[in-house]
Amino acid sequence: MKFNIDIDNKHAETQITIQAKEWTEELEEIVKIIKKRRTPRLFASDSEQTILLDPKEIDFIYAEQRKVFASLANRQLELKMKLYEAEEILAPYDYMRFSKSVIGNLNQIERFELSFNGNLCVYFRSGNKAYITRKYVAPIKENLMNGGESNGG
Repeated sequence: MKFNIDIDNKHAETQITIQAKEWTEELEEIVKIIKKRRTPRLFASDSEQTILLDPKEIDFIYAEQRKVFASLANRQLELKMKLYEAEEILAPYDYMRFSKSVIGNLNQIERFELSFNGNLCVYFRSGNKAYITRKYVAPIKENLMNGGESNGG
């Protein structure tokens, strides 16, 4: 294997190009290492406690009555941030907008059901459910069909 590294201030950002005859497990590992980043933690509150949440544990995040909540398998916890702030932080971790007030974790989806009004009901592995409004159905389906992480659908 040959490595070429060109360090020059003419480059606006880091770009990695891999040239290979075929895809291998070794390349898979390299890509995983390159993509691996420190996972952000979200701070949630539960009565008097502050709880650190790993994005992988969250099914979806929703806004209700001017507050933002994270829905986990067995509880709802309030986040001290705006919904759009959570969306920006979580976008690299396969979260997508489900509706005006919900951001969902594609990796936790188990299955979908079509509702009579054209919305999709999403069932998560934990048993929780949320709805995807018609406006967001196509982008989510496209993401999942093009290699999104969910095994459901």
